[in-house]
Amino acid sequence: MSAFHRLYSGLDREGPGLPEDVHWALDRLSLKGPVRVCDAGCGSGADTRTLGIALPEARIEAVEQMPHLAGEAKARCGDLGNVSVRHGDMGALEGPFDLIWSAGALYFLGVTEGLTAWADALAPGGGVAFSEPVRLTGNDPEVERFWAEYPALTDLDGIAARVRQAGYEMLDHRLILGAPWAAYYQSLAARIVALSVEADAEMRRVLDTSWTEIANWRAAPDRIAYALVIARPS
Repeated sequence: MSAFHRLYSGLDREGPGLPEDVHWALDRLSLKGPVRVCDAGCGSGADTRTLGIALPEARIEAVEQMPHLAGEAKARCGDLGNVSVRHGDMGALEGPFDLIWSAGALYFLGVTEGLTAWADALAPGGGVAFSEPVRLTGNDPEVERFWAEYPALTDLDGIAARVRQAGYEMLDHRLILGAPWAAYYQSLAARIVALSVEADAEMRRVLDTSWTEIANWRAAPDRIAYALVIARPS
């Protein structure tokens, strides 16, 4: 396992978010009963477990491209009979799903590209809930520095335009800001400290990069955000 993958093993989650985000999306879509849901890019399964508990009659299918994270998700959800986890490509979903949930993962495909690929995997009336980096203000050097490796960063109107390009409408959104990021980075910082004890040169480079990421977030914690977006084919 690479140093990067070792760092991101054993975390509660691999990015900011809370169970309340999942519940908000389910409530907004009035989703309940024997529906079919996909957690696309499920990571270690934090949101997969929340979905499985919130929708006990549903069929929850989680897909993760990194084998070690798929294994963690499978172990985390092993006591939930309505959840299955597989190692696979989230860009090739079959469905039909009433909801495709994707926290901090759709940007690996691209918003327009990913939504387009998922359109045929949605059941009639089905929707997608995804989180995407969002610019909250105009010229903000600290925010731009944090997202320097994500050139597709745009504001909410820009995200909405990408959604429309895929043939969807944006139904609603909320910001993931502040406390969820603090909790995520607290967990990541503890992991960095634990791995620092016997880190080789490769691991030290990875840990230094992650410390820089945390420091850059701390410089603008009230302005670095994800937009959690609910979208449905038009």
